[in-house]
Amino acid sequence: MDFRQLEYFLAIVDEGGFHRAAAALYVSQPALSQAVRSLERDLGGALFHRVGRRAVLTEAGRALIEPARAAVRSLRTARAGVAAVHELRAGRLDVAAMPSQAVEPLTTMIRAFGGRWPGVTVAVRAALTAREVVTMVRTGAAELGLLAVHGPLPGRDVTAHPLGEQRFVLLAPHDGPFAGRRSVHREELAGHRLVVGQRGTGMRAYVDGLRDGGISFQVAAETEHRAAVLPLVLGGVGLAVVAESWRELAERAGARVLAIEPRSALSVGLISREGPLSPAADAFLRTATAAAAP
Repeated sequence: MDFRQLEYFLAIVDEGGFHRAAAALYVSQPALSQAVRSLERDLGGALFHRVGRRAVLTEAGRALIEPARAAVRSLRTARAGVAAVHELRAGRLDVAAMPSQAVEPLTTMIRAFGGRWPGVTVAVRAALTAREVVTMVRTGAAELGLLAVHGPLPGRDVTAHPLGEQRFVLLAPHDGPFAGRRSVHREELAGHRLVVGQRGTGMRAYVDGLRDGGISFQVAAETEHRAAVLPLVLGGVGLAVVAESWRELAERAGARVLAIEPRSALSVGLISREGPLSPAADAFLRTATAAAAP
């Protein structure tokens, strides 16, 4: 039994005979008859009594009408849903993102994508480290991943799409150290209390590099919750080295954002699994790379 056979059966019922049904379906009458005979063989019984040019439903035929209509409606609905996804009128796209990059550039990406394809939902999956982003993309938990790393973007078993760089900056409370300054040399962080992220993150790698370079500081707080960094800084717990994606949010909240010299930055990019992408992922990727282009 297939969808075409059920459509033919319902056409005969609705048109009142094989001849009219064949004309309505734009198929030959022998082809229509053959499809119905095949359906009858599958079901194990006749669906029509052939009376001249007329087709009279058997009891089995009458029993099939409602299930056939339900099946045809369901398949048409499924086809319409798939078409909507392919045409980007509906659907969902899963994107894994690290916390800092989920602030920016992901906000700008989703705004641009949603402006063109408002029917597609972007579901952001949290990943605390670049390794987690790569794992989620490789395993299919997310179709795209947004990450930031020191050095080149990962390219093993995934395809990397560079988006630019984010430099490191220093967050300080409004009435804290370095008042009136717009930049600070990294050696000036010696002796200060810092709020740091977990190992495996870019901000943690940066401050660990400071310590390895002989710059001594105290870790005031270590947090896996990136959203807690700004409140900790504003509360006077310590200073924090973060990606520049936090600048606008931090300044609106009342923190000061200082450039750190010499300049150090993370490579930011999207990654995808190797092979063809879904229409939504392909459109999101094109939108994101266009927005990042100089």
